[in-house]
Amino acid sequence: MNSRAKRLVLPLGGALAAASLIGTSLTTTAQASVDPDVKSTALTPSGNAKAIAGYWTASKLKSAKTYLSDSTVSAKLNKTGAARAAADGKPGVVAPTGEGGKTAGRSRNVNLPITVGKVFFVDHKGQERWCSGTSVQSKFRNLVATAGHCVYDTDTNKPFGNFVFIPGYYQGKAPWGVYVGAKVNTHDDFTVYEDYDYDYAFVNVYNGIRQQPEREVDYKTFKAHMDKGGVGRESATNVDFETYDKWTQKGGLGKVENVSTEDEVGPQYKGALAVAAETDRGTWEKVAGEVYGLKNDKVTLKDKELPQADWPKAGSKLGTRVEHVTKSEYDAYKGPGYRRIDDKGNYTITYYFVVKYIKKTASVKYVIYRHYISTVADAGRLGDNVGGQGFSWNQKLGKKVFTFGYPTSAHLDGDKPYSGHTQKWCYGKTAAAPVVPGYKAEEHQAIKCAFTPGASGGPFLLQYKNSKRTGYLNGVVSLTIDSDKNGRYDRVTTPYFNGDTYGIYRHAANLWTGKLPS
Repeated sequence: MNSRAKRLVLPLGGALAAASLIGTSLTTTAQASVDPDVKSTALTPSGNAKAIAGYWTASKLKSAKTYLSDSTVSAKLNKTGAARAAADGKPGVVAPTGEGGKTAGRSRNVNLPITVGKVFFVDHKGQERWCSGTSVQSKFRNLVATAGHCVYDTDTNKPFGNFVFIPGYYQGKAPWGVYVGAKVNTHDDFTVYEDYDYDYAFVNVYNGIRQQPEREVDYKTFKAHMDKGGVGRESATNVDFETYDKWTQKGGLGKVENVSTEDEVGPQYKGALAVAAETDRGTWEKVAGEVYGLKNDKVTLKDKELPQADWPKAGSKLGTRVEHVTKSEYDAYKGPGYRRIDDKGNYTITYYFVVKYIKKTASVKYVIYRHYISTVADAGRLGDNVGGQGFSWNQKLGKKVFTFGYPTSAHLDGDKPYSGHTQKWCYGKTAAAPVVPGYKAEEHQAIKCAFTPGASGGPFLLQYKNSKRTGYLNGVVSLTIDSDKNGRYDRVTTPYFNGDTYGIYRHAANLWTGKLPS
């Protein structure tokens, strides 16, 4: 079937459970193998790479959700519905590279490839999600292969945000660093026509980023670090007044809570305490206008019109504190502070303080803040650190392959055998997959495998060598199927890798991502 004919087919839906939220599929033409429709889309500018890597904290890595389909209906496997996967030319291979020339040693068990890991991204609703993926051989050692639906959102016709790849991911850890996506390369039929016969993507990534141990700093250093998109955290501790007073006198940040109007006094009151009381933006502007001699009706928070203090200094009447928060914290906040999403996609809340004089009473609660930052180091190129799988195309069906990934979702009957935090594998012989009209998946191949959604984007590897942990990429997990309708997934499918696929891979394998700014 040619591309144009396929593009007229309307999705029917509900034929299988897919490891994606969106359904689509791509098509094959002999012409495309000569001149493939490469769709290259920028993901993250190099200047934002460290901020994106820092976005994925250990807690976010653990709490992110796998990318699932709404469809949970099994698909009956039958001979007449078998996919028509076929070569469009001569077969070919590109050799893999191992991890720095090392070998894994002999083992009776399967040595899991460290090239395989998780890809993490943020969908158009702001939800952190993930799939599986693998490092693949390329000229500049900077290429990741995964499913197209794990990078590109066909609902919005844009790539997902905050894309990173973590090879060898294990229970929230990134042992070889975090690799931020620079550019995604797909077949145009996937991005335009949602054709899952081309549900694959090759993502160029920047050098890896490795978080360094955090260190405590003063607030000025912390704020400057966070304003540049750095990673940091703030710790609040309840203390007595003496500790609070010593801390703030040394320039540390403090806050007083539970101050009632009965506690407030004038500065002439014997024993009066000058404290920074949180207020709303409007009140802060009014006081600022009085402090700086500005007319109240013209006071704004534009940088050049009104100075802002990081925190009340000795004798100052004003202060601000900017806190980086998660999206959920941002959405839940109802206080007097000012919420903002900056140009880097960071969620911040600015708290405003003015000096008030209060009595020292039992109801007053004293809080001090300590600040910690984490810096990052350049971990080097992906392929130099973990190696890269080879690549193959136009291979015959019926060959034995391994597939690796991070399945996590429950089977249709509710059984949940996988956690999603450790890598798993399947082994089997490729065969034609059932045609799935809802995804236009007509040229998929499949192996018997009990993976559940979460394995999406994981590699199909031909001739996998246990000692070197390498083989030849011959597919990426696209769909998970319950073929006998017993409530348990029993097959995973991949688009057939043909000349079109090689064309997209070849284009991506020759792209340089440049260096990370220091």
